[in-house]
Amino acid sequence: MARDKKPTDSGVAESPIADVFEGRHPSESEKQWAEKTLAPALEKQPERPIGAATGVNIDEHGHARFTTISGVPIRRLYTQADLPEDWETNNDKYLNYPGQAPYTRGIHASGYRGRLWTMRQFAGFSSPEETNQRYKYLLAHGGGGLSVAFDLPTLMGYDSDHAQSEGEVGKCGVAIDSLEDMEILFDGIDLEKTTVSMTINSPASVLWAMYLVVAEKQGADWKKLGGTIQNDILKEYIAQKEYIYPPAPSMRLVIDTFEFGTHFTPRFNTISISGYHIREAGSTSLQELAFTIYDGVEYVEWALKRGLNVDDFGPRLSFFFNSHNDFFEEIAKFRASRKIWYRLMKDRFHAQNERTRLMRFHTQTAGVSLTAQQPMNNIARVAIQALAAVLGGTQSLHTDSYDEALALPTEEAARIALRTQQVIAYESGVAQTVDPLGGSYFLEKLTLDMEKGAFDYFDKMDAMGGMVKAIERGYPQKEIAEASYQFQRATEAKEKITVGTNDFIIEENPTKILYIGEEVAIHQTAKLNKLRARRSNEAVQRALDALKKAAAQEPVVKSNHQMSDANTMPYIIDAVRAYATVGEICEALKEVYGVYEEVSVT
Repeated sequence: MARDKKPTDSGVAESPIADVFEGRHPSESEKQWAEKTLAPALEKQPERPIGAATGVNIDEHGHARFTTISGVPIRRLYTQADLPEDWETNNDKYLNYPGQAPYTRGIHASGYRGRLWTMRQFAGFSSPEETNQRYKYLLAHGGGGLSVAFDLPTLMGYDSDHAQSEGEVGKCGVAIDSLEDMEILFDGIDLEKTTVSMTINSPASVLWAMYLVVAEKQGADWKKLGGTIQNDILKEYIAQKEYIYPPAPSMRLVIDTFEFGTHFTPRFNTISISGYHIREAGSTSLQELAFTIYDGVEYVEWALKRGLNVDDFGPRLSFFFNSHNDFFEEIAKFRASRKIWYRLMKDRFHAQNERTRLMRFHTQTAGVSLTAQQPMNNIARVAIQALAAVLGGTQSLHTDSYDEALALPTEEAARIALRTQQVIAYESGVAQTVDPLGGSYFLEKLTLDMEKGAFDYFDKMDAMGGMVKAIERGYPQKEIAEASYQFQRATEAKEKITVGTNDFIIEENPTKILYIGEEVAIHQTAKLNKLRARRSNEAVQRALDALKKAAAQEPVVKSNHQMSDANTMPYIIDAVRAYATVGEICEALKEVYGVYEEVSVT
């Protein structure tokens, strides 16, 4: 038989059963199975994956090709022989128990039996008044936390009445121009009891300052506040492109929040290092994992250069991942992420506090996977993605609404998205045991391969001088662009099927969507005019001048117990208290730092 043939140099198996062994020496039982069971089965029914009708999934030897959504080859069978020889004798190196290093099986010993993941819905649209009502609706229907989506002008540091904001106010999120808007946004919501995540990056310190001042006005203790600001500027240069200032001053602002949080908000995560947008830009699962965690490495390096102690700010570093359609690949990514971060914090940064070594992450289902065609199919996609996140051990989860490929979610669509999480939590049974897929040969091999692939990427970027240098060379951008191209090519060739888009197509009736008109911009502009007329503009100018002076200085840590004088956060908070707007504060910082223009890479 052809069972003893080795794979060719191209990695393609010459025999229909050789890929069972992937070049390794098969056991006697594997040989018997391949010869007596597999070979006859393949003769009767050759393998044909979905999409093979056109022949595009057949290799030059006539064999079916199976890959993950990221293009990683998948063999038909995995056994213990695919795992390291010391898998069982050195188990604490690879898996260990839940709640024990290297945390492959989760950071909590009892998994979700003690506490379910936070069911967080990403919401924000139109005006602060309307979004406030949506938040109250979600909390009343069982949501465990809020996740704020801001509109594009806010994300870019513009006020609603700025010329650059025209046509975008309130369209992709809520418009926030001043402290007044933030007060309206959280009106009637107890911030001491509700965790809040804010998806904001370049102006993150400004919006966080507004949140803190609102909490202060509610009488809340900052030390009791829980939540996260995304604050991940590196992934903006890599993928999402919503940056304002050049990389170095942007990183300075991020580290200012680390330092401020260490002193004043011990329970609030001052960054959510985000792979979500890297994946949405077209990366593979491995690239998302590697670039995201290496962004985390870069933030730690910059904080250490400031003079901060890794065990002071490390426990407030959190991550944010995408959960895509390839079920096992995504679970492997989540499990590998914990092990990788543990290794880095222990061996590279010598963290002594065990909490510093723990990978904590939020997950959102893959918006890029949602289709405008047959949008109800997205409910099934989201359920699969959400289940992968739960089986991967996420601490927090947002499920996309089925209509998001068309417009902002309707109230009904948002409720179905939340109910999807609740069905998984209370009906599926998957939360009753810890890491229920742990020990699967296939999953464990994927997890190990993810870990190795990530460290291979780390070595390349270390050689470039870190992530900022890699970004300036265009390295991660090029890698993502190539992966995105390959996926699009595979989709157009029907090597990968997207149900309802490139196969199983039907005539459809229009779906009811949420429409945001220009009345939001008119409303916000009127509020801004009234605000500027009644506030003390002299106080605003004094606060902005003080901020510019601090921003122009180099912050230096005096000791572990004192914050540097030039930290910008106290000055931003003073400007917010005076009711300076987002646009005014960002404009003041532009005067000091300038704006960033991306260099074209080829």
